[in-house]
Amino acid sequence: MNELLDHLKKRIAAEGPLSVADYMTETLANPKFGYYMIGDPLGKEGDFITAPEISQMFGELIGLWCAVVWQQMGSPASIKLVEIGPGRGTLMADALKALTMVPAFLDAIEAHLIETSPALIKRQQRNLASLELNITWHESFAEMPEGPFILFANELFDALPIRQFEKSVAGWGERKVGCNDAGDLIWLLDQSAEVPEVLITPDLNDTPPGSIVELCQPGVTLTAAIAESIAEFGGVALFIDYGHDQSGIGDTLQAVKDHQYHDVLLDPGETDLTAHVDFERLAETARAAGASAFGAITQADFLRRLGIEQRTQQLKDAASTRQKADIISSLNRLIGADEMGTLFKVLAITHPDQPIPEGFNG
Repeated sequence: MNELLDHLKKRIAAEGPLSVADYMTETLANPKFGYYMIGDPLGKEGDFITAPEISQMFGELIGLWCAVVWQQMGSPASIKLVEIGPGRGTLMADALKALTMVPAFLDAIEAHLIETSPALIKRQQRNLASLELNITWHESFAEMPEGPFILFANELFDALPIRQFEKSVAGWGERKVGCNDAGDLIWLLDQSAEVPEVLITPDLNDTPPGSIVELCQPGVTLTAAIAESIAEFGGVALFIDYGHDQSGIGDTLQAVKDHQYHDVLLDPGETDLTAHVDFERLAETARAAGASAFGAITQADFLRRLGIEQRTQQLKDAASTRQKADIISSLNRLIGADEMGTLFKVLAITHPDQPIPEGFNG
């Protein structure tokens, strides 16, 4: 029995069809039944694997990138190191381990993790317990104390709720989730819904019926808040996710269960729902808030410029034959064009007085 499905049916009966954003919020973050609220979805036993779980090299390079950024900021005696959506805490753990090579930066760090899932917070606390560092957890970026920071977020924005708008012969309407007489969730088009002005561009007038555009307002709002803080107090933010470097047209909403694609409307609360990130819109948002934005560039270019191939060779030199094969496989997953290398993009947001961050000046 799917209790979330029953809850969704009752809500639809009471309120009418749900926007895609409301549907995503319920399926991912419902306090009782939400996908991220009730368990650990990561790893081979879960539904998907993120870059930090593939190889320690990813977290190591992000950590050393943060150290270089800190030096570009003038090596302040105190700096907040922030991760939003830390998953199991693997990325932060690997980053901090690498920073033993930069003890002055490690001493300056005040660590903050922003997480909404009670289950994942417990996992993060276990994984980071061995590190001699005080860590503060928050439910949102709004809870962060003022001041400069170095922030990173890996595969965060793809899970933030989106709204979808579809063009029909009658014009643009909002795509919504309803329920038929058989009790199945179905797609509906609300022609009475108002399309946000930010999506109304001249090139959309010529698109054929069936075209879909997406807007992730929570992602825009979060980016604006981060960029405004950077513009006022200083700092840098790094966003890594899958998506497109230019705004476009298309349905990118997808569901994953047991490492396989799944019907978006089936088994709500038991699948991971995501959508591709519109990096162009995030970059424009950051600049409008008074910060500078660099990228988006591909994950492959970014990691290569940080030295992942050299790090791979170091690990291979100390590895067994079987370990070498695993190391090579991990490298290919991170930077291969048919893996994460091209689909995943990287965007940096900095204070206007900050130099071009490492990896973006290639």
